[in-house]
Amino acid sequence: MKTTKTPLLGLDYDELINICEQMDVSPVHAKKVMGKVFRYGEFDIENIPDFPKKLLNWLQDNTEIILPEIIANQHAEDGTQKLLMRMRDAKDVESVLIPADGRLTQCISSQVGCAIGCEFCLTATAGLTRNLTTAEMMQEVMIAKQVLGEFPRNIVMMGMGEPLHNYEHVAKFVRMVTHEQGMALSPRRVTISTAGLVPAIYRLLEDDLPCSLAVSLNATTNNVRNQIMPINQKYPLEDLLAVMQKYVGARNKKRILIEYVLLAGINDSMDDAKRLRDIAKSLGSTVNILPFNPFEGSRFARPSDEVVDMFRNFLNDAGVVAVVRISKGRDISAACGQLKTEINQRAATLRKQRSLTL
Repeated sequence: MKTTKTPLLGLDYDELINICEQMDVSPVHAKKVMGKVFRYGEFDIENIPDFPKKLLNWLQDNTEIILPEIIANQHAEDGTQKLLMRMRDAKDVESVLIPADGRLTQCISSQVGCAIGCEFCLTATAGLTRNLTTAEMMQEVMIAKQVLGEFPRNIVMMGMGEPLHNYEHVAKFVRMVTHEQGMALSPRRVTISTAGLVPAIYRLLEDDLPCSLAVSLNATTNNVRNQIMPINQKYPLEDLLAVMQKYVGARNKKRILIEYVLLAGINDSMDDAKRLRDIAKSLGSTVNILPFNPFEGSRFARPSDEVVDMFRNFLNDAGVVAVVRISKGRDISAACGQLKTEINQRAATLRKQRSLTL
């Protein structure tokens, strides 16, 4: 059933202030709603003390709080949980909950599918269906609160989709989760990961969005990056590195995390490591090394542990902080590059079966 009501989870503090002004009530009640809903994850706004009846009636008549249905919740041996959630329009997205060192990290999806088409990413094989709204991304966070009883302390926009392809909704989401009246997460604890949408990074810098930035670099030459990341054909490496340099040179001394998926025989040579060393040093960046997570049908392979260690050690010895990220949830396909809805996987299998019978 269609509804004309506005999702309350998509309203920011300024919008709530405007509603209070329209209802001719004190703006302090916007702060109360933010605290109740976004700080504590409680939706019974009728129980807010000294809350004006006319404001309550307006919110109940014109807004709603809905959460997606959890279709599946897979548990990995390392404690990671992968949630498959169905949105109101029956579109499915995934979010990953990663507990570690007493704090919860949540990997948020920003789109249903992805249009970037990185060759090494399973999510890319689903294609793009649509963007998620700010409210839907906030719903992912609220679901985490329901499942584990706590909000994430770290949010990484590294789930399904390219966040900067969905700039407006992602930017609003980032501002909401970092707002002092709401979840009040430190901007350092909210990270947007991009495959390299150069114009959007310039906009991110201009808007001074309160978050950290991670760039999925994955290659140190245009030749290799063109082969594994089609986006490089539109925004080549020199353009990407230029905006990255401008980003870290901003007045507030922003930093960029470099993500580097290590592919056997593709980008794991010592020459690659030397070029990556020079790039990381010029940017003052830490490098997250992610050994490839294989999936059925991929043409890539995971490097040996010896190659991974040599690659990391070379960077560390050269003065670059390089960390081999432990891929959480690999046994439930929740690791980096493996996010893809199970329904799309089943659909792809059925299409293949039908084509074989034609």
